[in-house]
Amino acid sequence: MKTLKKLGIWMDHASAHLMPYANEVDTTTTIDTEFTYEEKQESRAKGEKLMHNKEQGEQAAFYEKLGEIIKTYDSVLLFGPTNAKTELFNILKADDHFKNINIEIKQSDKMSENQEHAFVRDHFSAT
Repeated sequence: MKTLKKLGIWMDHASAHLMPYANEVDTTTTIDTEFTYEEKQESRAKGEKLMHNKEQGEQAAFYEKLGEIIKTYDSVLLFGPTNAKTELFNILKADDHFKNINIEIKQSDKMSENQEHAFVRDHFSAT
């Protein structure tokens, strides 16, 4: 019987905390969007339209990077306080590369690393 590769991702629009699950969660890898506060201020000074275009491009690159990682898993839990998880979910569901991956979304608050690990552990140990 094949062991399913499982991944929990706490995310907002600025960063994602990736937590692989294999009977336990013991590591967290963080991926941050490239659109920093300084870039936002610099772009805003040049104009709102430029800032929004640059922000959308950086967000798309952020979601694409997460998608490449998610492709290697069988089951993924997206959770966090913002609608970033839903935006990513909609992008992934529109792509046939992700049709065989079980992707679930859950709402959560901002959490400590230990709380994130417990959230992922509780979710996957119940399935």
